[in-house]
Amino acid sequence: MPISKFLQEAQRFELLALKGSPRFADLRQTHVPFSGSPRRHPYDQGKFILMADPYCSSLYYEFDTDDIDFVEELPSIVNLDGETMTMILVWVKRRSLALRCSPFVVDGQSLGGRE
Repeated sequence: MPISKFLQEAQRFELLALKGSPRFADLRQTHVPFSGSPRRHPYDQGKFILMADPYCSSLYYEFDTDDIDFVEELPSIVNLDGETMTMILVWVKRRSLALRCSPFVVDGQSLGGRE
């Protein structure tokens, strides 16, 4: 049986270099925090994906890197197999345009007002 998947070298994914610590009160007024595990965007280098729960990829956010002003590293999480996931807290500018993707159940109810 041929091998269909090969191990790949893990690449470090750095969003921003932290420059000093902003005053927390100022940051709270102008930004909104989101936490999760960062992923590279598949085709746009100006964006990145933040997996809210990296082991259950049902919800993720997509942000422009220009809308991020501060990143905090959170403790990594480890699953039962010993695999670790980097977790971060990103502070996104208020009123920025972002994408939230979440699953939903399709049933007979119409979402668009058409039946």
